[in-house]
Amino acid sequence: MCDQTFLAINFGPCEKCGKTKPLMNIYIKTDPINYCSLCVEMMANEGLRDNETLSSLKNESETLKSKLEEERAKLHDVELHQVADRVDALGQFVMKTRRTLKGHGNKVLCMDWCKDKRRLVSSSQDGKVIVWDAFTTNKEHAVTMPCTWVMACAYAPSGCAIACGGLDNKCSVYPLTFDKNENMAAKKKSVAMHTNYLSACSFTNSDMQILTASGDGTCALWDVESGQLLQSFHGHAADVLCLDLAPSETGNTFVSGGCDKKAMVWDLRSGQCIQSFETHDSDINSVRYYPSGDAFASASDDATVSTSICFPILTLLLFMCSPYTVGRLLFTGYNDYTINVWDVLKGTRVSILFGHENRVSTLRVSPDGTAFCSGSWDHTLRVRGFLMYVNIGLLRGIPVSYRGTKSDLIWALLVQFQMIVILVSGSILEVQSIYFL
Repeated sequence: MCDQTFLAINFGPCEKCGKTKPLMNIYIKTDPINYCSLCVEMMANEGLRDNETLSSLKNESETLKSKLEEERAKLHDVELHQVADRVDALGQFVMKTRRTLKGHGNKVLCMDWCKDKRRLVSSSQDGKVIVWDAFTTNKEHAVTMPCTWVMACAYAPSGCAIACGGLDNKCSVYPLTFDKNENMAAKKKSVAMHTNYLSACSFTNSDMQILTASGDGTCALWDVESGQLLQSFHGHAADVLCLDLAPSETGNTFVSGGCDKKAMVWDLRSGQCIQSFETHDSDINSVRYYPSGDAFASASDDATVSTSICFPILTLLLFMCSPYTVGRLLFTGYNDYTINVWDVLKGTRVSILFGHENRVSTLRVSPDGTAFCSGSWDHTLRVRGFLMYVNIGLLRGIPVSYRGTKSDLIWALLVQFQMIVILVSGSILEVQSIYFL
């Protein structure tokens, strides 16, 4: 058997000069032509300026490439950790438990804030869904589900409805009214139906659509009024455990995580996965977008939390995560009963919060960032507020006192004040020491 390879050369008349020579098979706009090597070189040199050759043009193109690389390197001359080292450390802040919400008879599994920054809804293994007033700790509404393990709950953007579901494989929507004695179960509307348990749900930017995740490995977008399936999202190879909608006005993307160790970003309009991240070695329990919508954090059973597209890795077995409203603080709940606060920019732990007596299973920051609520297997929810100190410099020393709403304070900061100390409690901000210019 011959092990030699031969190169076959075609001889024939050149289509340009007509001489019989070895021909080169080339194409001009998909049309094949048979030219000899001399005619091909002459054709390539046609249109060249004086003193220009093919070799000089090649050298010029290489020079331009090197200049582009140099300019690109100037824009990327510093790595992220070097930039983070130049940023000032976070100022002093204290987070205290302001309210403890007691009422569930078993493990708290999920919670969500209302847009009014005062009310929240929680669901539990006891089959109860409770709407709370976080200021007074009063229970405003309570619903008993037909099954235990109510694993998902969500507040509608208008604050006029809640959604919940779990081992019943359904997502049910309950309208809220001012009449606390009204039978909410009578007005229940079953919106979504999966073939396995409901693990997460979230309203879109309106009360008319809701997004669900399920143990059947899919996510789905539903019309609340008709219960019609609008879009389904297939791509996970195992149970989908969590999802989060992008915090934008359009809200056309969301991220999901599951038992296949993947975090996937989806387009709501097309139903296609547009990005997929495999940064964990075990189930992903929680995903949360940053306030900017440019990145998200994912928490996993593998004892890490990751931020994508950047990946600072943190430690301990982690169940829930939630970025602070400006995106620099990341709150994480663990099975050692603690809540860790991380500085995402520097990748360092800022604080450890104690108080729960069992695993921290859910955690969400309030819409205005003045507080966050954590739920635990100890049957309670804890609302923590921030005691923050903000120093903007001192130019003149005439102390005054001021108390007002957040909008008042923003106006004051922009127009008059140079040095402030802010006490955040609920949605009220107290300025204790202010100096006029």
